[in-house]
Amino acid sequence: MSLRISPLGWGVAAVAVVALVLGRRFGWLEAAALGAALAAVVVVALLLTTGRSRYEVRLDMADRRVRIGERAVGRVEVRNVGRRRALPSRIELPVGAAVADLGVPALAAGATHDELFAIPTSRRAVVVVGPVRSVRGDPFGLARRSVVWTQPVDLYVHPLLVSLAGASSGLLRDLEGQSTRDLSDSDLSFHALRDYVAGDDRRYIHWRTTARRGSLMVKQFEDTRRTQTALVLATDPRDYADDDEFELAVSVLASVGVQTIREERDLAVLAGPGSLRVQTPALLLDDCSGLAVAPSGAGAALLGRRVAREAPDASVAMLVTGSVPAESDLRLGARHVATGTRTVVVRCERGAEVAVRTQGSLSLATIGTLDDLPRLMRRVVA
Repeated sequence: MSLRISPLGWGVAAVAVVALVLGRRFGWLEAAALGAALAAVVVVALLLTTGRSRYEVRLDMADRRVRIGERAVGRVEVRNVGRRRALPSRIELPVGAAVADLGVPALAAGATHDELFAIPTSRRAVVVVGPVRSVRGDPFGLARRSVVWTQPVDLYVHPLLVSLAGASSGLLRDLEGQSTRDLSDSDLSFHALRDYVAGDDRRYIHWRTTARRGSLMVKQFEDTRRTQTALVLATDPRDYADDDEFELAVSVLASVGVQTIREERDLAVLAGPGSLRVQTPALLLDDCSGLAVAPSGAGAALLGRRVAREAPDASVAMLVTGSVPAESDLRLGARHVATGTRTVVVRCERGAEVAVRTQGSLSLATIGTLDDLPRLMRRVVA
């Protein structure tokens, strides 16, 4: 519960005091009358804020997760739990930066009033809905007293997605792992034979070759590792020509991330000041809803460093940025990714044609619309 006097209320009170002082000191009856009238208005305004509504209020959202373009529907239920009839009142419902003003009619004891509302979702965002508060005040807006009845609710407006089922095969490796250039004496991927050295495990002696050559030979293996995909998003505003370009980048990141989670592969998503939650697609999309550019955000030239520092075991790295960085900056950003990691730099440029250039383990790709992402992925794999 809080009482707030508006700037107009403070101004009226100040004029009332000044008029009363001048009227008393100089004998100005007009000033004294004006001061008394204004003081009476302030007192009446304060009296109108007194009293307490005996309400029980519930805020329900039909769905706390929606996609861009879907309408989020909710309901505010107000119930009079007092023993007497409640007078008409007003409740406020904050929705993001806006406030919806809802009227509650007179309610008999135990009666309930429902207010339905719909929230348009034209942009990706995390919208705070609530808390619902009842408001008492005067008609002139001099003072108001509000009572908070509910907790705020987060509404997640998820980015647009495109299905990648089948498009990522070959890029996002399966559980058998991806071979590296590191040799090992004990692993899953047979590589070659070498001469036996004292201390070697006799289980790995290759007896057929040993019998043929007349000297002990042991198996040598390549280290294998379970695939981890690292997705990194540039959040420096200087990397993007406009807001739509950043939205495309977020959708690319989210689409690949959701597909990776559905295929039950290890995933790290690095965006903003930290990493995003990847336990389920819903949690990843919740965090994607709140992504924004910031002057302190990492640009294209720093994305590879993030992979090396925060996901050093990644076998596949996708760096997503806007159209502004030059190709040299993109290559510079990818240079810090560990050797042997399949690296794809995706440059988002609205309206551009799909283009992929691959050299060694690095691919530089350009995408113009989200619908082109499956085709881009297939070209990267090819």
